[in-house]
Amino acid sequence: MRPLRYSINVTLDGCCDHTAIPADGDLHRHHAGNLERADALLMGRVTYEMMEAAWRGIAETGERPDWMEPWMVPFARTIHATRKYVVSSTLDRADWNAELLRGDLGEAVRRLKQASGQGLLVGGVKLPLALAELGLIDEFEFVVHPRLAGHGPALFAGLSRHLDLKLVGRTELGSGAVVLRYGPRS
Repeated sequence: MRPLRYSINVTLDGCCDHTAIPADGDLHRHHAGNLERADALLMGRVTYEMMEAAWRGIAETGERPDWMEPWMVPFARTIHATRKYVVSSTLDRADWNAELLRGDLGEAVRRLKQASGQGLLVGGVKLPLALAELGLIDEFEFVVHPRLAGHGPALFAGLSRHLDLKLVGRTELGSGAVVLRYGPRS
């Protein structure tokens, strides 16, 4: 059975708005490494559309947009090549190396987890909340950035019960961000 890992960037005050998080080469290498260690990426519609808009073009055209730093290109190529499963009831299709997941979320994700492999990676805000409610996340990774954003969105807002976790790993990035990995407390 392959594990489902959740990874998200977050500020010290709990904001997970990607526009509030400073990006650098270490951060992009870290997340590219997460993708390389996963068999597939699990996304909700909003995250899928945001990531596709940002990263798909460079891998297909080879042309780097003005906003993209050269050190972002390896991440763009890695996420482009990664298999994706998109949870959405509103999309008609997903064609960026992706497949739509329909029907019961718990059953669909359990089926994906039952396959052999290195694991699945999930990001975003709403989908991980639903997966946490179902007890399907095997590892939580919070990349905590030394910044106060002063706004949201916040992680796991509306969680119906406490989830007790235990620290299983810690890494510091050059920017001062700290990668904290937690597993469910048994």
